[in-house]
Amino acid sequence: MDRNPSPPPPGRDEEEEEEVAGGDCIGSTVYSKHWLFGVLSGLIQIVSPENTKSSSDDEEQQMELDEEMENEICRVWDMSMDEDVALFLQEFNAPDIFMGVLAKSKCPRLREICVGILGNMACFQEICVSISSNENLGQVLLHCLYDSDPPTLLETSRLLLTCLSQAEVASVWVERIREHPAIYDNICFIMSSSTNVDLLVKVGEVVDKLFDLDEKLMLEWVRNGATQPLDQPQEESEEQPVFRLVPLHCPDTGKDIWNLLFDLVCHEFCQSDDPPIILQEQKTVLASVFSVFLIRVLQNMEQCQKKPENSAESNTDETKKTDLTQDDFHLKILKDILCEFLSNIFQALTKETVAQGVKEGQLSKQKCSSAFQNLLPFYSPVVEDFIKILHEVDKALADDLEKSFPGLKVQT
Repeated sequence: MDRNPSPPPPGRDEEEEEEVAGGDCIGSTVYSKHWLFGVLSGLIQIVSPENTKSSSDDEEQQMELDEEMENEICRVWDMSMDEDVALFLQEFNAPDIFMGVLAKSKCPRLREICVGILGNMACFQEICVSISSNENLGQVLLHCLYDSDPPTLLETSRLLLTCLSQAEVASVWVERIREHPAIYDNICFIMSSSTNVDLLVKVGEVVDKLFDLDEKLMLEWVRNGATQPLDQPQEESEEQPVFRLVPLHCPDTGKDIWNLLFDLVCHEFCQSDDPPIILQEQKTVLASVFSVFLIRVLQNMEQCQKKPENSAESNTDETKKTDLTQDDFHLKILKDILCEFLSNIFQALTKETVAQGVKEGQLSKQKCSSAFQNLLPFYSPVVEDFIKILHEVDKALADDLEKSFPGLKVQT
């Protein structure tokens, strides 16, 4: 019986197709360079002068993204998490294409995706350095913080946090933010008015990182809450609300903060039947939240110890009493975290900072006493070191505080 004939040897055309297919892959992935070129070319066409010069009748169409294009660009967004793809996009000057889209496109979804891709690319150090060194792109990205679209704001915040977390380029972004005072106002507006939890958390993380990187910027932003803008007359303040990161002149501040912290702890970070260790695991997240409220925490520590007014009244039966006891465990840990955070603030205070705080009334006897009552006796060394510095700045205030707290052993 004759055997089956062997397949014919591959022809030249088939060999060329295999070589082309192998050469079309991006790095070690199976993603196609040719396909990616097509998607990026489509993006270029979207923001070309012929398409951007349109009448008012076409503005609604510009706000929408073609379904096929959205699917393709979303695939690129997913692909950009791969380092080979991210490097290929960088080599193809994709960041400049995305910059053109952000500068010209009115489509919120397209803007969100482009910033999201840049955010993925920035996760790789080499690309993050390249993106950060592009001054024009940096300005366009910061301008995205003024966007009204929450998803775009979320991706912009994620990108900023990624860049601020890279030691090589963090200072570049801090300086850019310092050069744009309006960013402060917009961040305050977002944190005061947004109901998007993911956005609020991410913006809070950005602020927390900024404060870690630049103490001077932190103090400037916090102090803005205690002053009336110079360019806004007093009589106009009621019609045009001024948003502040730390609004110090709010009535019943301590009660408001306590209600916020109580709600966060007992309803967001843990449930009434969770063991206290659950809250302890949330310590890092809480520290980010408290860093935004640091002046309020310092000023209202005494009030923050008190339970909400209706807690005792609304818990009369045995079951609710049990829940309240469990809450007490959570609240004790909350106070411990607050005290630890407050002690860290005290340790970071320099002579210059203390002098400025005394001068501006932020470190009065009442506020210091409230802080000491919570820090003592567990953080005695921290309080004593602070008193030593205070002796050099305001001896009378330091002596007065020592009389109020005779247990302190301060060697001056």
